[in-house]
Amino acid sequence: MRTRNAVARDYYGILGVSREASDDEIKRAYRKLARQFHPDVNPDPEAQEKFKDINAAYEVLSDDRKRQIVDLGGDPLAPGGGGAGPGGPGGAGPFVGFQDIMDAFFGGATGSRGPRPRTRPGADAILRLELDLHETAFGVEAPITVDTAVLCTTCSGAGTAAGTHLATCEACGGRGEVQSVQRTFLGQVVSARPCTVCQGYGTTIPHPCATCAGDGRVRTRRSLTVKIPAGVEDGMRIRLAQQGEVGPGGGTAGDLYVEIHERPHDVYSRKGDDLHCRVTVPMTAAALGTRLTIKTLDSEEIVDVKAGTQPGSTMRLRARGVPHLRGTGRGDLYVHLDVRTPTKLDADQERMLRDFAKTRGEEVAELSKQGGFFSRMRDAFNGHG
Repeated sequence: MRTRNAVARDYYGILGVSREASDDEIKRAYRKLARQFHPDVNPDPEAQEKFKDINAAYEVLSDDRKRQIVDLGGDPLAPGGGGAGPGGPGGAGPFVGFQDIMDAFFGGATGSRGPRPRTRPGADAILRLELDLHETAFGVEAPITVDTAVLCTTCSGAGTAAGTHLATCEACGGRGEVQSVQRTFLGQVVSARPCTVCQGYGTTIPHPCATCAGDGRVRTRRSLTVKIPAGVEDGMRIRLAQQGEVGPGGGTAGDLYVEIHERPHDVYSRKGDDLHCRVTVPMTAAALGTRLTIKTLDSEEIVDVKAGTQPGSTMRLRARGVPHLRGTGRGDLYVHLDVRTPTKLDADQERMLRDFAKTRGEEVAELSKQGGFFSRMRDAFNGHG
């Protein structure tokens, strides 16, 4: 029995075909030799070995991937070269080659991946939109201007000039990559890298479109109208499907995200769907009670301030806040009261206040006799006076 050498076998010579032979020529040569050397027809041991070589050659040359390895000077069936195990060509021996290990771990990364497509999805875009509180609360249709890539109308995304077409890359034969075989102590390693001539596309553009320079898209400014729903908050994003960047080669456009930024309001501050404001009332109004007119975001409300209202008191107006974004109803409006104490009094005002203090037993002279400021503070916390 012959022993196979470590050098790469001439699979083309085994079948008696040239390196430029087509798939049909390889198949016809194989059938002719298989009928001649089949063990049922020719029981000679040498013929049996020849028949194994014929099968191995057809297995390699009928597989585009293995044939590429042969064309690069390698042997895909050599031990450690990604071929069959010790059981013979096409057999299922207990060992696998280095190529099989690489394929198992990296998903065939060392094999042919094929050309990458020129048409690819576009990227998403984001736009900042500033709105007033009234607009975020009740919604608005806002005009926006977007600078994005759009489909080239001259070539409709093809990237080629009128009347021309893509051409198969001569450097890689349309595969989009070039391969090389290296011999290492582990066996033969087939590596692939993108073709530098066509950038991995497998095709070239001999005559690019004059408008887009072959990209299939151009940048332009577009005007859109975005519908802002009632109740949006600062920082929220609204998605406009396929209004972003058109992809290379006229690929599907990405999405446009409109990010809401709410301008500060002169009167109201917002916490979720609730609104807060501060109203200053005179000391006398807080003591005697009064009626206030509060202007909300969409109406006017009259509220009663009870007599004896203390500084820091809060009044709640139900359902006068921001509408809920999801669902029905609205938040509340909280009115925080600041009681204003007069800082300057004329003689008559001071006299009247002192008379008032006497009627309540709160004369300033008497307070001063109770031990000064810290004593008065202690008495106030203890509930005296």
